[in-house]
Amino acid sequence: MAAPLYESSLTSLNLINRGKVRDIYDIDDQHMLIVTTDRLSAFDVIMSTPIPDKGRVLTTVSNFWFDYLSDIVPNHLASRTLEDVLPDAAERASVEGQATVVRKLRPLPVEAIVRGYIIGSGWKDYQATGSICGIRLPPGLRLADKLEQAIYTPSTKADIGDHDENVDFETTVKLLGRERAEQVRDVSLKLYAKARDYAAERGIIIADTKFEFGLDDNDQLVLIDEALTPDSSRFWPAESYAPGTSPESYDKQYIRDWLEAQDWDKTPPAPTIPDEIIARTTEKYREACRKLTGQELD
Repeated sequence: MAAPLYESSLTSLNLINRGKVRDIYDIDDQHMLIVTTDRLSAFDVIMSTPIPDKGRVLTTVSNFWFDYLSDIVPNHLASRTLEDVLPDAAERASVEGQATVVRKLRPLPVEAIVRGYIIGSGWKDYQATGSICGIRLPPGLRLADKLEQAIYTPSTKADIGDHDENVDFETTVKLLGRERAEQVRDVSLKLYAKARDYAAERGIIIADTKFEFGLDDNDQLVLIDEALTPDSSRFWPAESYAPGTSPESYDKQYIRDWLEAQDWDKTPPAPTIPDEIIARTTEKYREACRKLTGQELD
């Protein structure tokens, strides 16, 4: 297990932004470097304790999916290498395995969420209204039930510390225009379907996931940020899945559940996470990586 990277400190590149998980550096007019740290956010609050290997897992899993799904939509990965943009060996080693050179694109102001099962905020919405983001669902569904068809339930993107807002499809039409909104919806559903079927063969249920997209200079839609990671998705072990209960998961739900049991109002600062919870979360991230990509981290 590598020493955790809570915050990168590259000096040869200018820092553009430090987000919840990712540090973004400027390379040139066309490229950026994304460093996926071991920070973890839950309930839109950044935890003070890093999760060892988390950044390497997210980078490995994302790069796997970018390649596997490239027949559906292009992605933001650039051809330039890490050695090219970080020639200093010591600096490069500090982010090895969790840094990616990407193209600069124009991000769309929508998070494209696809749900194949009813859980999380979708379950709360359904209990209150019988719908999720305006999509009417059959009565009598149980927690974690599989939906007859996957549904697209977008949200608007929030600043750090704010909460994303679930919206209906027509809201995205106002933001993007109808043709682009329909393209984002249709591509998201295709990406989810292909990934869901692949993961199912490896014993993992992808309950839901979030995609982000940008546009290149030719206004072509491009998949950006991350893809189908334990941070952006709910992964459940198929062998223990049982509707009616909150399933065991390979993602950060383990820490969410621990936080929910604490006397905490979900505002900073977050409680200090015990070592055993950290270690178990690392195990879950690594197991998801191994099952999905076939790769065992060093």
